[in-house]
Amino acid sequence: MQDATAPLRLKQLRDWAAKRHGLAPGAIALELAAGDASFRRYFRLTLPDGQTRMLMDAPPEHEDSRPFVAIARHWQAAGLPVPSLHAVDLEAGFLELDDLGDTPLQHCLREAAHPVTLGWHERAIELLHALQNRATAEALPRYDEALLGRELDLFPQWCLGAWLGLDTPPGWSALREALIASALAQPVVTVHRDYDAMNLMVDDERLTLIDFQDAVAGPVSYDLISLLRGRYCRFAPSRYAGWVESFRQRAVADQRLPGSVTTETFHHQVQAMAAQRALKVLGIFCRLTLRDRREGYLERLPHFLDHLDDSLADLPEHHAFHHWLAVDFRPVLTRRLTAQSRGEAS
Repeated sequence: MQDATAPLRLKQLRDWAAKRHGLAPGAIALELAAGDASFRRYFRLTLPDGQTRMLMDAPPEHEDSRPFVAIARHWQAAGLPVPSLHAVDLEAGFLELDDLGDTPLQHCLREAAHPVTLGWHERAIELLHALQNRATAEALPRYDEALLGRELDLFPQWCLGAWLGLDTPPGWSALREALIASALAQPVVTVHRDYDAMNLMVDDERLTLIDFQDAVAGPVSYDLISLLRGRYCRFAPSRYAGWVESFRQRAVADQRLPGSVTTETFHHQVQAMAAQRALKVLGIFCRLTLRDRREGYLERLPHFLDHLDDSLADLPEHHAFHHWLAVDFRPVLTRRLTAQSRGEAS
């Protein structure tokens, strides 16, 4: 949202909330609670009796809140933990939701090998099983070849070209096609699409799903790798492989995966899916920095490059690209980040 429009937008939100509750605008308190990488902002509404709600401000000229509303209603009806919708005004772009507090899951995590961190990830995986088993995917957009390709193309466009000034390496087209084919070969389920700790709220030791407006019908492994190869932890290969195998066994038992999908096949599919997401994230974070003038994303690039390295280590058919990452890409990225931190590059 443009800064010049923020005061007017805030007044409109305050007036809307006050009218909803039959109060004068001055009788309620609004406090900015969070923003995200889109135009959405979230405000905590405090009513005179002390009751609190969360208000979503999603300007309709920039954000379509209809998918969020439809998914929230469907998932709640399916018995999934999502914030209740107390009021919806799609024309104005205002929503009133449950206040889930101020504790996203990452605030509860410690180092990757700590029992607390492992325990929370076990809970998150259990919730993922519930999401895939209970939420039908028929009404969701397809995570199809075109969408997978557009996401992958963010890497050469924004990370290589726009930020680092590097040419796309030989073999990129073959890698791109192979990662898309692997994703499309998997069974289709409901995919949150950003199933990371930042989108799991902790309230009284209970996890609640948020930020699910971009959900799609897509590969069964996508949300699993969003969690295990997310922003906050890099797990040991043995721990990662153990979770992947446990997920496979549960998905086979629940008939989300056919029994013919072996441990080796699923592990390969998961690593390819993780590589696709890491490449997408590298591109998105550069785009958020360069196009959207967002701060705090470039320093996360080495973490996702490590994730990408971990995935490609188990995909020997892409050795040439993996070698290019180590010999050409990583040194340039490291130099650019170092220069950036010293104020030597824009």
